[in-house]
Amino acid sequence: MTGIKIDGIEIAKNVKDRVRKAVDELKKQGINPCLATILVGDNQASATYVRNKHKACEEVGIATKDFKLAANTTQLELNKIITDLNNDKSVHGILVQLPLPSQLDEFATTSRISPLKDVDGLTPHNAGLLAMKKAALVACTPSGVMEMFDYHNIALEGKTVVLINRSNLVGKPLYHLLLARDATVITCHSKTKNIKEMCQMADIIITAVGDRNKFTLTQDMIKKDAIVIDVAISRYEEKLSGDSDYEQIIQKASYATPVPGGVGPMTVAMLLKNTITAASLSSQIER
Repeated sequence: MTGIKIDGIEIAKNVKDRVRKAVDELKKQGINPCLATILVGDNQASATYVRNKHKACEEVGIATKDFKLAANTTQLELNKIITDLNNDKSVHGILVQLPLPSQLDEFATTSRISPLKDVDGLTPHNAGLLAMKKAALVACTPSGVMEMFDYHNIALEGKTVVLINRSNLVGKPLYHLLLARDATVITCHSKTKNIKEMCQMADIIITAVGDRNKFTLTQDMIKKDAIVIDVAISRYEEKLSGDSDYEQIIQKASYATPVPGGVGPMTVAMLLKNTITAASLSSQIER
């Protein structure tokens, strides 16, 4: 028997349907949810991601503002745009597409965004609230993973989770989200020894390395009926791939995500959800 496919496209559609209804309710109250994106430079992958986010916003009725800046934009110029957007009451969410050109400081940039408009959940304020289980705006990919668990009614309490990533965007937020659900979380990274043995004892494996030349999750690394969430996406052997081969993993796992079509669609869906949350938060403050 094979395991159950966790279909990110299907689950993302479910989230978008809920967002669409929330947008309609906010508009009835005179609130027009709006997301502003900032893209610096001409990174084609980043430009594609931003286009996809704008398209998704349009599908659910969220307004957008699009700022495309030259690759040589200075930190001062970028700071001014963020400050202006922080002060713009018609804008509810601000997203700075990463990575940034080398002359720009990512931490200084994301830290400048108002925590109430931080739809990526990357400001120190929101990261701190997450650690204390108080965050309203959480990084999109981690919250998308949690949405997948909820959709399939996968209980996390008491489960051993091996998380192969420690980034601010994925690993650290996921650690806190999982811990808040009473999972036992082991965080692995490039310096971790015996990753194979750790994976073999895990009930759930969440992997987000993104470089098959450095790490591949193979069938012999998971125990029977484990759950595998593959967050990674990169080009491997001339096709889009995660950290594992889905067709092999699903033969042994109870649930698994494909790549593409797994976690990826959830990231955009949760961005839409965060924008609605931010619009709701701002309206409460203004009143």
